[in-house]
Amino acid sequence: MSFFDFAWVKAYVPRSLYGRAALILLVPIVTLQLVVSVVFIQRHYEGVTDQMTRSVALELRHLRDVVEAAPDLAAARAALAGIAAPLAFRVALPDTPAAPDPPGVWDFSGRQMIETLQSEMEGVTAVDLEPDSKSVSVWLTTRYGPLRAAFDRGRVSASNPHQLLVLMLLTGALMTVIAYLFLRNQLRPIERLARAASEFGRGRVVPYRPAGATEVRAAGNAFLDMRARIERQIEQRTMMLSGVSHDMRTPLTRLRLGLSMLEDAEAAELARDVEELERLLDEFLTFAREETLGDPEPCDPVALVRDVVARSGAAVRLTEVSGEGPAMLRPMAVSRALENLIGNAMRYARACELRVVVSGRAVRIVVEDDGPGIPEDRREEALKPFARLDAARNQDRGSGVGLGLAIAQDIARRHGGSLILGESDRLGGLRVDLVLAR
Repeated sequence: MSFFDFAWVKAYVPRSLYGRAALILLVPIVTLQLVVSVVFIQRHYEGVTDQMTRSVALELRHLRDVVEAAPDLAAARAALAGIAAPLAFRVALPDTPAAPDPPGVWDFSGRQMIETLQSEMEGVTAVDLEPDSKSVSVWLTTRYGPLRAAFDRGRVSASNPHQLLVLMLLTGALMTVIAYLFLRNQLRPIERLARAASEFGRGRVVPYRPAGATEVRAAGNAFLDMRARIERQIEQRTMMLSGVSHDMRTPLTRLRLGLSMLEDAEAAELARDVEELERLLDEFLTFAREETLGDPEPCDPVALVRDVVARSGAAVRLTEVSGEGPAMLRPMAVSRALENLIGNAMRYARACELRVVVSGRAVRIVVEDDGPGIPEDRREEALKPFARLDAARNQDRGSGVGLGLAIAQDIARRHGGSLILGESDRLGGLRVDLVLAR
């Protein structure tokens, strides 16, 4: 199971491949830098400060020993004056201890220094870090009163490690940029593969050449093989239906010619049957030639719908238009789909209304009528080729071949969309949503 499969993780991680790849790249780098920084700072401030403070504690102990060995206060002061300057101490004897402020929250070395001085020496009464003057004052108990010894903070405090931290951050940022460039080069073939697959799903064949890592190349080659097989199957289907329709048209023509020479009533009935067969063959050819209805091109979907409505008669009206802008469509195919939907509506209804909604990602054309509609449990069946649901519709208006909705659905799918059947809230009949991707 992938880490991203956990439900609580999905709410916080990016959804794009770039975002997740960046997350996988940055989390280890940031975690590593944090761990190294914490460990280094702890070692730097605690270990080094402890070692340096122990050295200063030896010198402070020597100062106190000199004071304790002096016969009087004057001799003690004279002895201190002789050794304090070489040891870089500023001393005062006696001196009243001040009330030192506690070290700051981020003063790791100060706390470590105080702890080390108190553990290494006895008689440390106070330690003042004096942050403003960058010096340290330590008061020690002696036989002549408190001894104050002041020295620079740098003698016991580790130097600022910001140089190393800055170097780590800059190096990490540089490595992240380099890794991102390499990662982008690996993700580009995946994006091109996804774009080629998406365009093929919309009926558009774009040039694609497998590239990238071995696994991505394998997926690309598999996509090309799949696309070639689908194209061959479509071509074979078209050739088969065209061949069958063409071969059947010749005997039907001879049959029509023979029936035209007869004048009885039965001949008239047979002639109508022949006409029905010819219409059926025309629908077969239309279904077979759907692949040849042009290539995708920029067009105005609203103008296309207006043109189809203008050719459909007074009973068909365009009632609402929302949005505008061009879309990559096959104009002939979309016109054929709309003509099928309008013809299907007018076969079973008295009025038909269309609405067009153009959004940023899709074009939705809604066709509604006031006919009997299609029951919900039979709508899926109605979209299948050659399905005839005349029992559910008005048989007085004629029967179809059963390819109108199937052709419209096929055209919608080849535009990366769908065909949705429902019930019209406005007219009470059938509602068909033709959704086309832009």
